[in-house]
Amino acid sequence: MKILRFALAGASLLFTASPAALVAQDTDDTARIMDEGFNRSQVQQMAHELVDEIGPRITNSTNMRIAEDWAVEKLRELGMQDVRKEGFEFGRGWEFGGSDVQMLGPRPLELTAIPVAWTPGTNGPIEAEIIVAPISKPEHFEAYRGKLAGKIVLVSLPGTGDEPSRVPFRRLDSSDINSRDKISVPQHDTKGGKTGLQRFIERVKDFPLALDEFLASEGAVAWAKISYRDGKLLHGTGYAHEVGKSPRLPGLEIAAEDYRRLARLATTGPAPRLMINTQARFVDGDTKSYNIIGDIPGSDPSAGYVMAGAHIDSWHGADGAVDNAAGVVTIMEAIRILKSMGVEPKRTIRVALWGAEEQGLYGSRAYVRKYLVSREGEQGLSESELLGQWDGLFPITPKSGFKDMKVYFNMDNGSGKFRGIHAEENLGAIPLLRKWMAPYSALGATSVVKGKTGGTDHIVFQAVGLPGFQFIQDPLDYGARLHHSNADTLDHMRPDDLRQASIVMAGMLLAAANDEKTLPHEPLPQAPVDTNPFSHHYPDED
Repeated sequence: MKILRFALAGASLLFTASPAALVAQDTDDTARIMDEGFNRSQVQQMAHELVDEIGPRITNSTNMRIAEDWAVEKLRELGMQDVRKEGFEFGRGWEFGGSDVQMLGPRPLELTAIPVAWTPGTNGPIEAEIIVAPISKPEHFEAYRGKLAGKIVLVSLPGTGDEPSRVPFRRLDSSDINSRDKISVPQHDTKGGKTGLQRFIERVKDFPLALDEFLASEGAVAWAKISYRDGKLLHGTGYAHEVGKSPRLPGLEIAAEDYRRLARLATTGPAPRLMINTQARFVDGDTKSYNIIGDIPGSDPSAGYVMAGAHIDSWHGADGAVDNAAGVVTIMEAIRILKSMGVEPKRTIRVALWGAEEQGLYGSRAYVRKYLVSREGEQGLSESELLGQWDGLFPITPKSGFKDMKVYFNMDNGSGKFRGIHAEENLGAIPLLRKWMAPYSALGATSVVKGKTGGTDHIVFQAVGLPGFQFIQDPLDYGARLHHSNADTLDHMRPDDLRQASIVMAGMLLAAANDEKTLPHEPLPQAPVDTNPFSHHYPDED
């Protein structure tokens, strides 16, 4: 940081000695980006508006509609053009207004719990005994038939505790980053039936609806699952947002420590009696979710565009600060920096704030389908069906705008500083990525690694051969306690890290927009063949 302060001080002396140079914009773009991003940053102010004032932004909720309008207004204030909302089909909205969950006996105790998204509220207090009935697949239903009437059903195995084995807050060291600098050999097995993604969808979307139907038919009054983290952390994730496929029973996630206590008491008897009062409701009327898109127009209309994106939706347990208001405000700050400099890029710089990422990358996939490619058979599938099948549909046909998209940069790993970028196994992209990032090595953004990373919006671009990239970020406590949890508030966003990330994002966008060279696309994906053509499977194996 001493080197940085001296560099900025030198730039300041240059500006004082030669104001004409500043007016003529002869100063190095990197120095100007750093000066604006470090000394006049607006990340905290924008984060406060989005996180503290608006709060959680679960897809198609009232808060999400407020956030969409806020984003449109903010991008226009920043000077972007053609700012618009682009809708895509999603389903029902849902929102959470509060909950009160208490153990009434064998002793009074307030429990830490939250409604599961897209389950109905209780419509007033419910009092009932619990029954511990671990159920993870339909084959388990028969064991509990005739035993659940009037009960609150605890459907998870209690387990024995999950004490952390590593410090919750950390920054990457060189060995962490170097471990990502490798290519994994892909494995394909079409004879095995369902893909891992399809099995995941069955687990989080299909089975919960079947479970709800069974519990309701047996006369249960509510159900509860255990939080997947200890430390009184809650999440409440749920995916039953399709119109016509809503659960009938209130669902809860109970803090792991409270859940295990209930299970122990139920084992020794008598079964605890709970009071549940949850305020949750569906929001109907507009079944579309929306991407927010805006441009800084390029000087050469034929040169295409470069793009940065982050998802603006969140879960409902907290305020969606590091997941992913951090990405939203970083991109907005990068645009503010560039507009304050009066840049006139050769290529258009486009921003996309994606909707419905948390339920399965709906927004970014809708953009790719609208502007970039079509896949054989996709027209006959619902948005929910596309979630599990889209990656496996071939052939892929590029649309007229396919070659216009030159690069996509994504941010969605918390508020940690940028340490580099994943090349996503696009080896031909590495020289340009290194060139564009090199001016920011003194800020800690030094590494371009070969490996892939997943789980967020850039992968839909990668899936069709387009250059989409996710930055390497210091994890801080993102995975340990903040991701999707009730602790995800503004207090855990790191302002200095976000200033650094905004500077690197601005620099990468400007370099990509102005470079005479562009990143290579990878080959258009085709249907793979089995890695092991001689493998066999049991008849009932998925």
